[in-house]
Amino acid sequence: MTNAGSTGARTRARELLVQALYQKQLAGHECAELVEQFHEQAAYDRVDKEFFDEALPAICAAQAELEAKIDGLIDRPLEQLDPVELSVLLIGVYELESRADVPFRVVINEGVNLAKRFGALDGHKYINACLDVAAQSLRSAEIQAQGSG
Repeated sequence: MTNAGSTGARTRARELLVQALYQKQLAGHECAELVEQFHEQAAYDRVDKEFFDEALPAICAAQAELEAKIDGLIDRPLEQLDPVELSVLLIGVYELESRADVPFRVVINEGVNLAKRFGALDGHKYINACLDVAAQSLRSAEIQAQGSG
C-alpha cells in the first residue's frame, strides 16, 4: 500500500485502536483476545493492518509506562479521564514516542479528530493541549527543526 493510499487506512486503524482500547478498559479483555476479535470485524479489512497489528500489542504491553507519561501531562488524576480520552492519549503518546515516521503534527491532528469523533463535546480541545505538551517533550528536536525552517 502506498503512503497516499494508506493515509485513510491509517486513520481507520487508529479508530479501531480507540475502540479496542476503550473495550479493554471497560471489559478488561486481554490484548491477544482484542487482536483476534478485531481481526474478525469487517472494518479490519479497510485499515492499515500492519499499523494496527503493531500498535495494539505495543500499547497494551507499555500501557503502565504510557499512563505514567500521560499522568505527567494532565491536570487531573488519571482515573478521572474519560475512557475515550485515555484511549486517544495512549495512541498519541505511543506514536510520539515510538513512531518517529509519523510527524508530530499528524499525531496531534489525528488525536484531535479521534476525540471529535468518539469523545465528549469539547474533549478534542483537551486532547490537543495534552498531545501538544507531549510533543514538546517527546519530539523537541523535530519541533525545533520545523520552527527554524
